[in-house]
Amino acid sequence: MKGHGQKFGRKKEQAIAALLSHRNLEEASKAAGISVATLKRWMQLPEFKASYLEARREVVVATNARLQQSAGAAASVLLKLMADPATPPSVRARTAQCVLECATKSLALEDMEKRVLRDAAGNPVGTAVLTVENFRQMIEAAEKAKKETH
Repeated sequence: MKGHGQKFGRKKEQAIAALLSHRNLEEASKAAGISVATLKRWMQLPEFKASYLEARREVVVATNARLQQSAGAAASVLLKLMADPATPPSVRARTAQCVLECATKSLALEDMEKRVLRDAAGNPVGTAVLTVENFRQMIEAAEKAKKETH
């Protein structure tokens, strides 16, 4: 069966694209031209899981980039609402809270970056190598520390 593996690869890519763009497995499987049972079986395969996870990450990265591009405009809106005496007090309070939370998170990220750029002895590191796993561990440690302080 020459080419069979190629067909599976192409169908798998179609299934991943369908999973990303449809509301549920039934719709995704129909769009990909496969059965729901096949899609469920593929979703258990380590290679398919890894490809699907990577595709989801790419969507999130692209979305975050769009949000970052709009951050300046969003900050302007928040600051205008917060400073405008005509804004209802509840909205002003909520925008002020949002601004403070964002500022706090920003400082926490800067502190984390400083820690990443230092070795175990506290000396600056020439080049930091940050892997996905290291980053996950740092996030978990930061969340744990946050819980301990509350």
